[in-house]
Amino acid sequence: RPPRGPVWASLVAGQEWKDEMAESYSKDELDRRMGGAVAALKGELAGLRTGRATAALLDPVKVEAYGNTVPVNQVGSIATPEPRMITVQIWDKGLAKAVDKAIREAGLGLNPQMDGQLLRIPLPELNEERRKELTKLAAKYAEAARVAVRNVRRDGMEILKKLEKDRKIGQDEQHTKGEELQKLTDTHIKIVDDALHAKEQEIMQV
Repeated sequence: RPPRGPVWASLVAGQEWKDEMAESYSKDELDRRMGGAVAALKGELAGLRTGRATAALLDPVKVEAYGNTVPVNQVGSIATPEPRMITVQIWDKGLAKAVDKAIREAGLGLNPQMDGQLLRIPLPELNEERRKELTKLAAKYAEAARVAVRNVRRDGMEILKKLEKDRKIGQDEQHTKGEELQKLTDTHIKIVDDALHAKEQEIMQV
């Protein structure tokens, strides 16, 4: 039996959604799913450091714990005792190394210092090279969000084609709803692009 973690669950949920939607088309539901991709991106961008230490910096960090992948704030208390220092007080001693590894490998340029169950994470100065790295990471997050939005569009188009093929809607209605869906996609892609542009400016601001 294959592992059934969060990714498997999301795939099943996506398939169940498509099965349910195969008989009907809901613009609101497609809008909600695209909005979810945009919200996830905004959370990831908020985690990219641009200066002062914030707990949100660790939002993108996911830890392997108890057979699942969970956000770091579910395995410890995050604090910012100094402007350039984040600490994570890990509740379970057995997870300390996993949390340390997850933070180091998250692409944030952070090197925790372990002291028992307490991780101290000093924030390095943002030199020009690091700013460029963060800009690239922000662009990577944005591209993933664009792909997610386009995947929702693809699902919607598949449903419309099936409804037209099954003669539940006519060609004109399929065409009209398809154009409507493209406009919805364009709107969410623009939100993604604007969020990325704003974050890039924030990162490169000296």
